[in-house]
Amino acid sequence: MPGYPTAVGFTKVPAGWLIEQCGWKGKQVGNTGAHKNQALVLVNYGNATGAEIMQHAFTIQQSVQEKFGITIVPEVNLIS
Repeated sequence: MPGYPTAVGFTKVPAGWLIEQCGWKGKQVGNTGAHKNQALVLVNYGNATGAEIMQHAFTIQQSVQEKFGITIVPEVNLIS
C-alpha cells in the first residue's frame, strides 16, 4: 500500500489507489461510474441525478472502509 508521511506522524494513503483496489476504476453502475483513467473522478454517463452520483460516491466510500478500514472523505462541497 503506498503512503506518504505527514508532518504530524500520520501516513496519507492515496484515495485513488484505494478506490482502484476495490475495483471501481472504470466501473459503470447505471448512469454513473468512476472514470476509466482516474478513479477519483465520478462520471455522469447519461441521465444520472445528483442523488444517484452521491449514492455512488457513498457506495465507493463504504467499500473502501470495508476492505481497508480507512474512511475516505470527499474534498468537494456536496449540495443536495
